[in-house]
Amino acid sequence: MPHFTIEYSANLDDKLDIAEVVELVRSTAIETGIFPVGGVRVRAIRCEHYAIADGRPGFAFMAMLLRLGEGRDLAARKRAGDHIFAQLSHYLDPLFGDEGFALSFDMVVNDNETSWKRNSIHDLLIAEARHG
Repeated sequence: MPHFTIEYSANLDDKLDIAEVVELVRSTAIETGIFPVGGVRVRAIRCEHYAIADGRPGFAFMAMLLRLGEGRDLAARKRAGDHIFAQLSHYLDPLFGDEGFALSFDMVVNDNETSWKRNSIHDLLIAEARHG
């Protein structure tokens, strides 16, 4: 259940294609090899109202949160997080030279005892792979 939520300041709409960011995160997460393809979810939430630092209108932010289930050791999570953050950071490099940009990425492991899920996507992808 790797679920990525990307919050971003509305002033980024004119500077980048958020759909490309979402796809980059999705494909990069799969590249790590530790997340089941059928479980990856990436969504972006545009923040219309925000205040950053001293309030300059040109400042922008992107804050990504990954929620995932238990079962991956710290070393594997760190390798995956490093890879995803490096790819996203590289893609966003031009923004760091603009009027001020902040990027963050946090990973949270959900407790299996208090996390409920129901998903038919895994079975669909397995069936498609078997039958071409």
